[in-house]
Amino acid sequence: MPGTAAPSHLKGMLPGDYGFDPLNLGEDSKDLDWYVQAELQHARWAMLGVAGMAAPELLTMFGVSDLPNWHDAPFYNGYFASSTTLFTVQMFMMNWAEIRRWQDIKNPGSVSEDPAFPGNKLPAGDVGYPGGIFNPMNYGKSTDELKALKAKEIANGRLAMVAALGCFIQYDHTGVGPVENLTSHLSNPGVNNVFKAAFIGF
Repeated sequence: MPGTAAPSHLKGMLPGDYGFDPLNLGEDSKDLDWYVQAELQHARWAMLGVAGMAAPELLTMFGVSDLPNWHDAPFYNGYFASSTTLFTVQMFMMNWAEIRRWQDIKNPGSVSEDPAFPGNKLPAGDVGYPGGIFNPMNYGKSTDELKALKAKEIANGRLAMVAALGCFIQYDHTGVGPVENLTSHLSNPGVNNVFKAAFIGF
């Protein structure tokens, strides 16, 4: 917090560590390791999610395709399988990947090699940052470069988590997607803004 000292368990060594833990949730080192990984995964999913919310709307707006808005995606009939089937397969695959990741967090190096692509291993002792085929451009070769990239990733991920929450709230208030909300706001910022959305119904 501005003007206060950072908790003793935050030493500025973690990516995006600004000494913010007012509830001391990471006081236990094992809890802190878990929270670091949980935030990283939520950040990555949020970045994908926000892109997935905006891209179909943009492609449809530009006439490239005719895709549903993100909130209508479960009811779309253009998938190669039913949305229920796709959701079930996705949950199974995510659960499998998450269990492996959790095992590797508990015992680093125990589940660090990709079973489908032998030889593609996580960096030693660096849980959550894959290499091999998941780093085809070989970024982060130096320690300083890798540290900077980790800080950028978590900063963008935190912004994406806030953006995703904003998309949910916007749709709840306006019934349209993020791109339409943005274009509506830019067309008349004085009228179409957060204050109007907040007072709908009053």
